[in-house]
Amino acid sequence: MENPIRSIESWVQFLSEKEIPVMRQTARAMAEARERIGDVNAREISAIALRDPLMTVRILRFTLRHRGKRNLQDITTVEHAVMMLGIEPFFNHFAQLDAAEDQLKPHPQALLGLLHVVRRAQRAARYAADWAIWRRDLNSEEVAVAAILHDLAEELMWCFAPQQALQILAMQKAAPTMRSADAQAAVLGFPLIDLQLALCMKWQLPELLLSLINDAHSEQGRVRNVKLAVDLARHSAHGWDNPALPDDYLAIEALMNIDRATLMLRLGLGPVDESDASAKKTSGE
Repeated sequence: MENPIRSIESWVQFLSEKEIPVMRQTARAMAEARERIGDVNAREISAIALRDPLMTVRILRFTLRHRGKRNLQDITTVEHAVMMLGIEPFFNHFAQLDAAEDQLKPHPQALLGLLHVVRRAQRAARYAADWAIWRRDLNSEEVAVAAILHDLAEELMWCFAPQQALQILAMQKAAPTMRSADAQAAVLGFPLIDLQLALCMKWQLPELLLSLINDAHSEQGRVRNVKLAVDLARHSAHGWDNPALPDDYLAIEALMNIDRATLMLRLGLGPVDESDASAKKTSGE
């Protein structure tokens, strides 16, 4: 972008006018599902979408804009959204899905940035859903949706403002101790969470999802579930030696009321001693 946008309101308008792409794997999976339209169901479509934050928000945004006047109930899950639309109308609307990989072909570094954030979101959603089920949450998919959408604004910046996204990344690499929000504010004039909440309100996403995404409400159990899943995915993105991880583990243990050994097993890290947990180099997936 040659003329950087400075106000949140202008960014919201700019991003709201864009057709959000999806990941190429999502587009392929949706095309394959459409070939089996007589056998596919809303749950299967939801499972595909919940691997892609961009597809997830596209579905929710479209459904909320087009729900009937009689349907005033908030739509907080992808499965509910697809059921409300109907399988055939869903595939008719989402027949053409542009791939983010194609859009960012001229910006290979930005594509790498997007892929990194999407992979992190996928892991956060898996952690959040697993913990929600363990905590007997009545709707674990709501928690998973909130986790995968938690860093949506960052993904949209990689898609539609790659130069600014790269500036933020360069600033953080130059000063590793700098908080993400501070780097974002230095480049954009505000932290991305403020843009994200403004976008969610503009797009009329349900109040429940807004509260689950907003870390300011982390005293609530479900919000804390989302926040800790996002934190763990972020801090372990490059390995399990990040100095923030011990604090993450303690907080997750308190949330789930489990001990360290149980947590390590649930994370796929195996029965390791606390003293050498930070040295464990495994994907945890």
